[in-house]
Amino acid sequence: MADDADFFVRFWGVRGSIACPGAAWARYGGNTSCLEVRCGQQLLIFDGGTGLRVLGKQLQIETPIDADIFFTHTHLDHIGGVPFFVPLFEQQNRFTLWAGPLSCGNGEPMTLEDVFRKMMAPPLFPVPVDVFKAKIRYRDFKVGETLTPRPGVTIRTAKLHHPDDATGYRIEFGGRSICYVTDTEHDAETGKRDLNVVELIRDADIFVYDCTYTDEEYPRFKKWGHSTWEEGARLADTANAKTLVIFHHDPGHDDATMDRIGEAAARQRPGTLVAREGLILRP
Repeated sequence: MADDADFFVRFWGVRGSIACPGAAWARYGGNTSCLEVRCGQQLLIFDGGTGLRVLGKQLQIETPIDADIFFTHTHLDHIGGVPFFVPLFEQQNRFTLWAGPLSCGNGEPMTLEDVFRKMMAPPLFPVPVDVFKAKIRYRDFKVGETLTPRPGVTIRTAKLHHPDDATGYRIEFGGRSICYVTDTEHDAETGKRDLNVVELIRDADIFVYDCTYTDEEYPRFKKWGHSTWEEGARLADTANAKTLVIFHHDPGHDDATMDRIGEAAARQRPGTLVAREGLILRP
């Protein structure tokens, strides 16, 4: 039985853009974005990349499940695990799926349900979203809203700088906070910090950030919608955030590369961690 006051995040997918199987990615993990957050007895899931499939297997021992899934956005590396999330196929389970504003690329808005219906349809997928037997409720919110999905749980949201937009989250429970800020690009030309991010993460206990590139690599990938671990450190210092967690690892960064990044980040900002599959952190 879970402790009613326990609060932690567990990483099930830490990779960005595309899953990376193979020995060279084994220690940090090759699955794409998926975080499990426990607020006492309450289960929150953030993003549905390929790590969601593995989480689903673990959750089989907990049925019936009543949980919330929050999506930063709906690019494939953040939703590709949804059709393979076994708990969605079991009718005793209940899920609320949340997302901020979504766009189909031409400025036309879409709902979260629209996105999944388009993804799980020919010629992209063999069965429709209606194959899910769990009770599913879709909740589309306006970015900047404060959400209260469960008793005692407050989630603040902020707009991120990413193609087709994305949403950052701050989860508050029992006087502690975990911030999940991925798929966002910083302003390297002016060097100004993103005030949306700064205010979201101010005094946060744990700050998970999009560190896809290094500052040295970044100029080759400008306008791709991602940031660097060095910018994560600058943001954390500006906002007085405590533990910075390097996340959304580039698929070209194997374990050896992540070791080097982790060592450099720990030297620059002691206490900084590199996310890996299975890592559990408590504020």
